[in-house]
Amino acid sequence: VLKEKIWGGDALNRKYKRKLPSNKIGESWEIACHSSGMSVVKNGELKGKTLQSLIDTYGRDLLGNALSEQQIKKFPLLIKFLDASDVLSVQVHPGDEYAFKYENGELGKTEMWYVIDAKPGASLIYGIKQGITRKEFSNAILSGDVEHCLNKLEVQAGDVVYIPAGMVHAIGEGILICEIQQNSDTTYRVYDWNRVDDNGNQRELHIKQALDVIDFDGKYNRQKITGLSVENDGNIHTYYIANKYFAVEKLNITGPLNDKADGQKFSTFTVVEGKGSILYADGNEQFTAGQSFMIPACLGDYTIDGKCSVVKAYVPDIENDIIKPLEHCGFTREQMNCIAGL
Repeated sequence: VLKEKIWGGDALNRKYKRKLPSNKIGESWEIACHSSGMSVVKNGELKGKTLQSLIDTYGRDLLGNALSEQQIKKFPLLIKFLDASDVLSVQVHPGDEYAFKYENGELGKTEMWYVIDAKPGASLIYGIKQGITRKEFSNAILSGDVEHCLNKLEVQAGDVVYIPAGMVHAIGEGILICEIQQNSDTTYRVYDWNRVDDNGNQRELHIKQALDVIDFDGKYNRQKITGLSVENDGNIHTYYIANKYFAVEKLNITGPLNDKADGQKFSTFTVVEGKGSILYADGNEQFTAGQSFMIPACLGDYTIDGKCSVVKAYVPDIENDIIKPLEHCGFTREQMNCIAGL
């Protein structure tokens, strides 16, 4: 699901040879089940069906027995590529309680970014500077002098940042990102660099809502996420994020990687580099960089084979999916503190 944006570009064509309808594509919704964008099955006997129709038909066989009724009713994740040829607006997202109350029952929006590509010296807006109060920030918005309040973070390919609800943020110019987030499209725009659209109009700001939800207490870390890495048969498995909404891992695969979908949860995979195949009981599927796929909860044993880097996301059982496997590998709970959200 491709979306034109004032800040969009053509990086998906340059990086992944995607055919794009314009050179202003800011977002590609890779795995989506939302009123603003819906994934459709690419191939096989279910080709052409929407993700929502699969959920309606297969329910927990597709999504898993461990998910809550709410997560079955509304698909919990949204996976995107974001291409910023220009800086995005400075924005913030609400948490669940605020979004439910003021956005017609919508989910909040906690998200994370994996940097696929970045031009030299590229940076993100990542939180407000420590000590900035709500009143100071409000005055800065009104005076159009917001930039001195913002914390900048230089990034390069492979960097990971965590953006909980309430964290002010913006993608800088020249950055291509894989974004994993709650299934929400609620964004409060704080500042837009005084830009205008093709008709000379400034985009709408959401100042009151933003001031309501911004983290002014500095409770969120403003550093890149290092994660914890485990090596197995030459494949490197790095745990980056684990919260109640999603877990995100990166798999650097150089040979066969065996896994099992045991009926508890689905997984999504976004291939950021390389190519390979998924082997399972009924056959195999080839994949290449820039593609995303979804492993149904009921798939059973499967193998990912090839040479590739893959971003994996799922709704975790924190204890059994994160803590126990890492303890088995010898990590302490203190060492696990570098996994964001845990």
